[in-house]
Amino acid sequence: MDVIDRNSTICPVVIVMACHKLVNNRWMTEQWAASEVLIDTAGAKAIDQSGSENSSDARFVFDGHAIRLFRDEAEGYLYNIMSPEPKVFVLWRMVDDIARPERVTVSYHEGARWMDSDEKVDGVTLPAELVPWIRQFAEQHYKPEPKKQKRYASNKDKGRMGRID
Repeated sequence: MDVIDRNSTICPVVIVMACHKLVNNRWMTEQWAASEVLIDTAGAKAIDQSGSENSSDARFVFDGHAIRLFRDEAEGYLYNIMSPEPKVFVLWRMVDDIARPERVTVSYHEGARWMDSDEKVDGVTLPAELVPWIRQFAEQHYKPEPKKQKRYASNKDKGRMGRID
């Protein structure tokens, strides 16, 4: 893990987008999806960008992206890496008939917010090398909210708990 510094909050990544040509579909001719997220090393940039000649799939590699860790998202990082299948969430948009990744996160909460806002988001398997880095950051910065004292209704509330006089 030469690329990831334990004290760093940024890890450069390469995102691979796959385009699958659809046959016999009257509404769509192709289907796009993020297929891989790799740590950005010299070897990662050498990915074959095209499918085989007879294949209906094409792959496009986008470098220059980074996973950034923020203190206020520490809980979302822990939820993600503790899940059965940790993910990297990739937000992408169509630009000139090519799906281009715009943002990437490992926060479960941020990924869910993107999906809730009807963005195109794909969850890709999180590289195993990133889990210890994310875990260390999240455990260092996660502070659970203090438990709130329970309040019970009393007869002194005088109708404020749903009763109208």
